[in-house]
Order: sequence, then C-alpha cells, then structure tokens
Amino acid sequence: MLAVFRRFIKSRFGAIIAVLFLAVIAGAFVLGDLTSGQFGSTLGGGGTAAKANGQKLSQTEFQDRVQRVFENARRSNPALTIGEFFAQGGATQVFDQLVASLSLRAFADDQGVHISKRLVDAQIAQIPAFQDAAGNFSQDNFRQLLVRERLTEQALRDDISREILQRQLLGPVGLGVKLSDSMVLPYASLLLEARQGTIAAIPAVAFLDDKAPTDAQLADYYKRNADRFTIAEQRRIRYAVIDAERFAQASQPTDADIAAAYNQNKASYAAKQTRNVEQLVLPTQAAAKAVADQVKGGKTLSAAAQGAGLAVATLSDQSQSALTTAAGKAVADAAFATKQGDLAGPVRGSLGWVLLRVTAINQTPARPLAAVRDELVATLRVQKEKSLLTEFTGKLEDAIADGGTFDEVVKDNGLKLETSPLLLATGKQVEDQAYVVPADVQPLLAPAFAMSADDDAQLVPITPDKRYALIAPGDIVAAAPPPLAKVKPIVQAQYKLNQGNEKAKKLAEDIRAKVAKGMKLADAIAAAGVKLPAPQVLGGRRADIMRGEQRPPAEVAILFSMAANTVKTLPIGQDRGYFVVQLNAIKRGDAKGQPQLLAQVRDQLGEVVGQEYGQQFERAVEKHLGVTRNAQAVADLRKALAANNSGEQ
Repeated sequence: MLAVFRRFIKSRFGAIIAVLFLAVIAGAFVLGDLTSGQFGSTLGGGGTAAKANGQKLSQTEFQDRVQRVFENARRSNPALTIGEFFAQGGATQVFDQLVASLSLRAFADDQGVHISKRLVDAQIAQIPAFQDAAGNFSQDNFRQLLVRERLTEQALRDDISREILQRQLLGPVGLGVKLSDSMVLPYASLLLEARQGTIAAIPAVAFLDDKAPTDAQLADYYKRNADRFTIAEQRRIRYAVIDAERFAQASQPTDADIAAAYNQNKASYAAKQTRNVEQLVLPTQAAAKAVADQVKGGKTLSAAAQGAGLAVATLSDQSQSALTTAAGKAVADAAFATKQGDLAGPVRGSLGWVLLRVTAINQTPARPLAAVRDELVATLRVQKEKSLLTEFTGKLEDAIADGGTFDEVVKDNGLKLETSPLLLATGKQVEDQAYVVPADVQPLLAPAFAMSADDDAQLVPITPDKRYALIAPGDIVAAAPPPLAKVKPIVQAQYKLNQGNEKAKKLAEDIRAKVAKGMKLADAIAAAGVKLPAPQVLGGRRADIMRGEQRPPAEVAILFSMAANTVKTLPIGQDRGYFVVQLNAIKRGDAKGQPQLLAQVRDQLGEVVGQEYGQQFERAVEKHLGVTRNAQAVADLRKALAANNSGEQ
C-alpha cells in the first residue's frame, strides 16, 4: 500500500498510467491518437502478442496501437524519439492496456455481457469531431474523418465497445472506496514531514582534460552514444495556399443582389420607434391603484414604489414586439399608447398588475437603400467569398477522393505550389537556427508531420473561412545522427565532458564513503584536491516541495527517499557531474489536527485505491481465463520499429 501512495504523491507517470488503463478510445480518436502512422507494417501479419479464451491480440495490432500512441505523444513533444518512448516504458504500458482490454472482452463474452449497437451509436454521436457547427451528429463529417484517418467504421466501433466494457466492468469495482482515519493519517502526515540535507555538487567541468581525444576514441564514443546526437525527423512541406481573395472579383454583388438583400431585410431598415419604460408590478389591482393615486398626487413612480417596499424596473429601447414578448400584449399596447412622461395602468400582466411610465420615446428614421448600400455590399461580398471558397475547397477534396494526386490537383486548379525547407516538427531548421517559420506554414506543421509519405493530400485551415492550404509531405529525413564530421567539435566537447563525468563519479563515491564513516561533508569536499563548490543546506516540507505538478530538483526529492543519517550519490544528468547528498534531519509530520488535509488525502487516495482495485480485478480475470502473453512481444516490436526507423533507436 505504501508503494501505491508513493506513486500517488511522486510518480511522474502515475496519471498517464491510469489514463492508459481506463483509456477513452473515442476521445483519443479526437485527439489524433488514431491517426495513420509513419512506421508502416513492419511485422507483417505474423505473431500473436497475447491470447485470452480463444481471442487473440496480434503483433500487427499491437504495433499499430503503439504507433498511434507514440505519434500522439510526439505532438506534445516533437523531439521524442521511438527509442526514448520505449525507454520510458510507453510500449509496455500500451501492451498492458491492450491485454487488459482483451481479457475483459473475453470475460464479458464468457459472462454473457454484450454492448449494443445503439449504445455505441450514442457514444459516436457525442464525439465532437463528428458533429457539425450546431453540435449535431454529421454523417458527412463521420465518413470524411474515417476516410482521412484510414480507419474502418468497424474498427472504431470495436474500440468504443471495448472502452464501454472497461467502464462497465471496472467502474463499479473502484466505487465507494472508504478509507478509515487510521489508514489515511500516516499518508497525510507524510505530506507534513520536513527534511533537511546537505548537498554538494561535483561538476564534470572541474575535471576537463585539455588533451584532445584521438579520432578512434571519438569515433567509438560517437557510435556508442549516437542517440545523444540524433536529429529528430525533418520534413519538407509541399503546400498550395487557397485564399478567399482569389474570389474577390467573382464575389462582387450585382445591383440585383443588393436590391434583393435590401428587400429581404426591409423591416430592419424601416422607421422604428422604441421606448424607455419604468415598470412596477404589484400583486393586486387595489395595490396598483393605490400607487397610481400617489403618482397622480405628485410622487414619482420610483418614490411610490419605495414606500410600498418595492423597486421599479427600467426597460430601455423596447420595441413594441420586444415588450410584448417580455411583458405581454396588454402591457405593450398600454406602453405604446401612452405619451412620454405619462403613467399607464394598472394593466393585467403575466406576473400581476403593472404600472408603466414612459420616460423616453426614441424615433429611428427609415434607412433607404442608398444609405445602407455600402453595408450590404460588404456583407454580401463576405458571404459570397465564403460560399465560393467552400465550393472550391469541396471541389479539391472531391478530386483527391477520386484519386487525384497532389501535383495533379494543384496544376488542374491553377494553384501555386510552394515547398518549405527541411523543418523539424517545431518549425525550426537544423542548418539555419535563425530561420523563422512563415505564418502560412506554422499551422501546417502538426498535420504535415502526422501524415505518412504515401498519404493523400489534405486541406488544412490557416485562417478558417478565409485561408486554406492543400498540403502533402515532401522529402522526409528520418531521425538519425548526422555524420561525425559535421558535428565533430560538439562531439569532442561532449567526449571530454563524459570523461570528466567519470572522474566526478569516482570522486563522489570516495566522498560518500568518507562521509558514511563519519567525516563531515564540507571537510571531505575541502580535502578533495580539486576546487569544488561549497556544499549547500536544503530541504523543506514534502507538501511544499512536491506541490501540484511541479517536480522538485532531483537532489532535493531524493532526501525524501533516504533513511536517517545516510548519504548517497546522484548523477546531475547529461554528463554534468554528480551530487553527494547527506540527510541531516527528519521532522515527522502529524495531520491529526488538520481535517481538511485528511479529507483531501482521503479523496485522492481513494481514487488511487479504486484504480488499484480495478487493476487487481483485471489481473484476477487474466488468471481466471488463463491469459497468455508473448514475453517477447515488446522486444520484437522494438526490433521491428528500429529496423524501419534506424535513426530513432
């Protein structure tokens, strides 16, 4: 249980694991998780990754899902390589999720639990990507997205069915978790625990060697550390811009268009009268007459209302139709039959008896066609431009759907083909750090990097209803380390830093051993024979240091995983040296007198325990069904993807 809580308060990936375990596949579709990938099918049709009661998870399906999740993760972190994704456990998490889904589906079949087509239809109808501007399900949007993503309707329905099953089977397992004070108190108290330690840095730069490495040493180091110098995938984006300005001349309205628009909206240009009205509503006719008598005697309606403990409502710029809607026909008729300054009523309204005083009569003269011509021309031009742009882009999409290539569609429609330089997914250029991505290209980066080399051209909005681009992938340079000759100075500097890091590691271990035997850390640093930064005393409460989603520095976080009076070494990272960390003091926390903290921890810990119940249930299902996993599934997948993406290992 303690391990669960530690994950809850410290884990970097805890929330991600929970989401993967209870993934909403339909939502992932909208986020782009179900896009076609760059890897292709490298596993062929061979291999079974897992079996559950006669149902199978193929290696191909496993690869496809890993591909999709990886590409979705790379949208948030364009520099992420497939090697890093595997190193962080991404593929293993996806595998566990798929096996859990397979097991629960087999269990549901065994228990006679099935998901109806109507329930899946309802889930699909709720996906925003399939809705029109009014929020209603659009069959056209649904079909277009399936075609664009190269996803069959049945595959989508299967994913949604599995997701619904997971919710139905696992949801109740974690509901109603109630944790006692005796269970919550230790964990809440941990948040109040304070620790203090002394931290010394042993930087690698303190050990840099002036002697340059040999070519053989440099080549060997570069080969062993190719990942560190890998340049992320680069692409040229081929695009053709379609601007509404293209239709400026064709969208100019004729005199007949202008006259027709004027006549259609003639009522809005006619002379108008609106009134400002003070309104007082009373419960009975007698009460209304009493107030009216006071007004006739010289009081204002507002003063008379205050005397009755009421307040007057002020209605400004009310047309007769608007007032009819708000207060009823009788009230509106009375207000518009009364002179300015006069009192009308009592009149029976929907809420009681109404007194009205007209405070202003506003006259708006009629607006002839000549007066509103420019306004109509501007409105009609925008409408026609939008209509022509929509018609034209629809024509392009039809041409692509009919098998037209990007070059053919561009040429046949008189578009100007443009090609960007090789770009990273961030829009940066490797060769030109000062390069600034053009405004038209910036919105194209994400969709262009999500496309496969053989994908059909896509229309991407630059400015919706104004400016679009037809895009297609150009040259694709896979992620790979550059030739050593091009980055030799950088590699040489990193080699020296690496060698210095090894020396820093050895010295850090020597200092740790001395401090563990009783020597003061400051004295051990002073006796090192190398000029090093003075040790620092750091620390604080766990709750303050690990607040929210902020990650504390590793050298501080480690204090909370150390035993009393111990000392540890910790790499700074990126060959920059090592820390020597000594835990000096622990001040235990006590949350007994903090009911708000206890309640907060109980709620959050209850969610974690509920999720663990779900995981235990799924493991029990696996055991009950005799689910078998291919132990080599993840390793085989990594080899296959590495073979197809040699620069991203």
